[in-house]
Amino acid sequence: MKKVLAIIIVVILALFAAWYAFVYYASYSEGSRSGELIKFSNKGVIIKTWEGEISQGISGAQIFSFSVEDKEKNIIKKLEKLQGRYVKLKYKERFAKISWLGDTKYFIIDVVEEVSPHFRNR
Repeated sequence: MKKVLAIIIVVILALFAAWYAFVYYASYSEGSRSGELIKFSNKGVIIKTWEGEISQGISGAQIFSFSVEDKEKNIIKKLEKLQGRYVKLKYKERFAKISWLGDTKYFIIDVVEEVSPHFRNR
């Protein structure tokens, strides 16, 4: 009985590890989005995650929500500095959300400040 229980636990742990490795390392899509960085914060009670939003429309009609992993210190510093400015975000979309990494499936891998298209010709 103990042997069967041990095998079941090992199989469950192996399946979880395989699922986690797939979701973490496999990329569903990659791309970039531009907009005004309207929110960037470190939120959570027990597990803190970095979450942000960019507005892709003139009146905030289209909001893109994203997450940043804790290990991306350089990106976190850039986003804190660029609050309220127009930015271009390069992201990786994962197959599923992992709650201890972030609230979204979109994880930022690079950020660059851009000139706003609303003020380009002034």
